[in-house]
Amino acid sequence: MIRRGHAARATAETRVEAAWTIDGMGRCEVSTGIPFLDHMLAQVARHGRFDLTVAAAGDLAVDAHHTVEDAGTALGRALRDALGAGAGIRRYGSAYAPLDEALVLAVVDVSGRPFLHYGVSVTRQRLGAYDTDLTEEFFRAFAMNAGITVHLMLVHGRNAHHIVEAAFKALALALDRATERDPRVEDVPSTKGTLS
Repeated sequence: MIRRGHAARATAETRVEAAWTIDGMGRCEVSTGIPFLDHMLAQVARHGRFDLTVAAAGDLAVDAHHTVEDAGTALGRALRDALGAGAGIRRYGSAYAPLDEALVLAVVDVSGRPFLHYGVSVTRQRLGAYDTDLTEEFFRAFAMNAGITVHLMLVHGRNAHHIVEAAFKALALALDRATERDPRVEDVPSTKGTLS
């Protein structure tokens, strides 16, 4: 059975629809109005082998904050929907992702306990029109709404684009591992009997 999830979020500031197919092929159809974010979500789809769709319309005339955060919220909810109870998954995943001089480590636990440790700093405030501070906001909204624990840590790097992109790629690789079906696990991988 292919694991798919969907979520929609509508506020006075944004409208976002998102779908996440865990057992995908790396396809990505995203339109957030923020080209850099679209590029990052394409990395998640391709390197995590997920199929992602996102359609977002937000108050970009104000700034990109609400759209980035709500895209993270909707994608997190879509992943949680796709996972269901989480039976049969590996649960834990970790991965390093390099991009030239940058190296980022991502560690995830599909635990039902949302948490983000964000140890990724960049010295450049903007990448084109994209505010690099919004990267942490995206990951926080995603982790909280997916119900997963995420640790992201910069090992080293100088180029802001490379660092941010390595963070998205590392998360994709770790999530691919954590959501993978483990043939040895039939039920929920927790002594509590639940991941919620």
